[in-house]
Amino acid sequence: MLRNRGSFGRNCSETMSCRWGTELWDQFDNLEKHTHWGIEFVEKYTKFVKERSEIEISYAKQIRNLSKKYQPKKNSREEDEYKYTSCRAFLMTLNELNDYAGQHEVMAEDLTTHIICELTRYIQELKAERKSHFHDGRRAQQHIENSWKQLESSKRRFERDCKEADRAQQYFDKIDADINVTKVDVEKARQQAQMKHQVAEDSKNEYLTFLQKFNKEQNAHYHTLIPHIFQKLQEMEEKRIERVGESMKTYAEVDRKVLPIVGKCLDGMTNAAESIEPKMDTKHVVESYKSGFEPPGDVEVEDYSLSMRRTVSESSYLNSQGESKPSRSNSRGKLWPFIKRNKLMSLLASPRQPPPPPPTSPSPGAVHNGPQSPQQPSEPLSHRLNEFMTSKHKMQCLRSLKRGVNCSHLPPEQRRKKLQAKINDINKEIQKEMDQRDALSKMKDVYIKNPHMGDPNSVDPRLEEICQNIDKLQLESRKYEAWLVEVETRLAEKSEPHRPPSGLYNSQTTTPVNNNCAHVNRESPDGSYTEDHSTEHHLKSRSTDFDDDFDYEDPLPTIGTCKSLYPFEGQNEGTISMTEGELLYVIEEDKGDGWTRVRRNEDEEGYVPTSYIKVFFDTNAKGAMTYI
Repeated sequence: MLRNRGSFGRNCSETMSCRWGTELWDQFDNLEKHTHWGIEFVEKYTKFVKERSEIEISYAKQIRNLSKKYQPKKNSREEDEYKYTSCRAFLMTLNELNDYAGQHEVMAEDLTTHIICELTRYIQELKAERKSHFHDGRRAQQHIENSWKQLESSKRRFERDCKEADRAQQYFDKIDADINVTKVDVEKARQQAQMKHQVAEDSKNEYLTFLQKFNKEQNAHYHTLIPHIFQKLQEMEEKRIERVGESMKTYAEVDRKVLPIVGKCLDGMTNAAESIEPKMDTKHVVESYKSGFEPPGDVEVEDYSLSMRRTVSESSYLNSQGESKPSRSNSRGKLWPFIKRNKLMSLLASPRQPPPPPPTSPSPGAVHNGPQSPQQPSEPLSHRLNEFMTSKHKMQCLRSLKRGVNCSHLPPEQRRKKLQAKINDINKEIQKEMDQRDALSKMKDVYIKNPHMGDPNSVDPRLEEICQNIDKLQLESRKYEAWLVEVETRLAEKSEPHRPPSGLYNSQTTTPVNNNCAHVNRESPDGSYTEDHSTEHHLKSRSTDFDDDFDYEDPLPTIGTCKSLYPFEGQNEGTISMTEGELLYVIEEDKGDGWTRVRRNEDEEGYVPTSYIKVFFDTNAKGAMTYI
């Protein structure tokens, strides 16, 4: 092996010492073809790098589009999802993928700058240099060919003159031997033969001169001119090969250059995946959907036979209670005459239970055997209405829907979070306004100290406007803080141990208690319970304000129509009954709980199971209301 390696080294050294001028002195055409092929190879490699650059640009564009496609849209529901660690990790992965695409763009730019542009310029220089060298080679060949032609011409002329001199000499010898020829003719033939010999001698001298000249030029051509030209061609070819090698090395370095950053991108993706915390995500689910309501208690017995066994003392007790507090049935009758019933029910008692599944038969005939609306606790709606009307802030919270704070329909815990977020936003705006006020105050002080810089009075209108904005924002903040305190108070009250719920029988004694007793738990719209000893008083004092608030509320616009597929009896609060094939207006689409809010006419609206209807959304709806 060592012997072979040594012979290979000698061959390499011999090959390295080879020179085109001496080794390929007669391969002018083949060298021309080879150098032309070399330029075509450089062009081929340049085209390859260009196509690779285009692939990198296209790939980077597709990666960027992919990352942009899955980025959260502004003002969309997807933004809420990124409070979870898994969603944030996915967002970090998308950002790292965007940086990863940027590295491919850097690769494409480097390939274009350091290889494509350089090789394109070099190819033009290479073609010009090759053309110059072969032009010199062709001129040298043309010169030696012309010299060879002159030599051949002189040689033929010398040959011709020698033959003529021989014929003249032969003619003279013949005349001189003939006795019949006169002496004058012999002399004439002798002179002619001498003249031909002199011409042949001159042709010989000319031929020898051209021969000497040609040999000299041929020696210079094959040992000086052509080796010099071929040596330049060889150097040009070696530079070409070296340049291609450098480009290939640069091609690899372009990839290697971005590898550290690509590795960081991949490390970022790995870190994003490792940052996922399942426990934290499940905790966020609790924070997002915790309603704050207490689980329903046991259903109490309603014994309608008590009225038959009521004693005189009990009747007296109940009558005395009835004089101080109106019965529940009487208060119920007083609630509805001054308000739109279905609209109130939609606001206070939207269905909280899952909707019933659609009937198995395509057209259920008996409605009483069909699916029923979701059952809710048997807490009268009048109690919830009474508690709802005792707080003016809740009505203002309903009105705040137009200002972007939709809190009336949320459970207490979610309402608290919504109000806290709104307070934080207002505080940020207040801080921003205060910063502007401080900056303007400093500017005014500068103007006062340096009147030539500006008029101090020009700042006053803006300062006054900012102060007014701060006052408005502070008032708004106090209003939301009051709502937040109320919600937190109710949540705190709800977290305290409740007394045993009032019912048909007391837990301590077996003495029956009247169901119409006003001393009963009532559920407020946010789901809390309270003991209210002045129901009728609050009902009367708030009825007018409550009526006015709802009279000025704009009704929800219709967003489409629907057709009932099955009959449905809306027996619970917040629902509306419908018959099979009935057409209704959709005013609020399904939010994921299986219920759709519909309207029959101006005074009747409520929730129906989404699976019981076929919805036709109106894409051109602009809020105009019509009624069937």
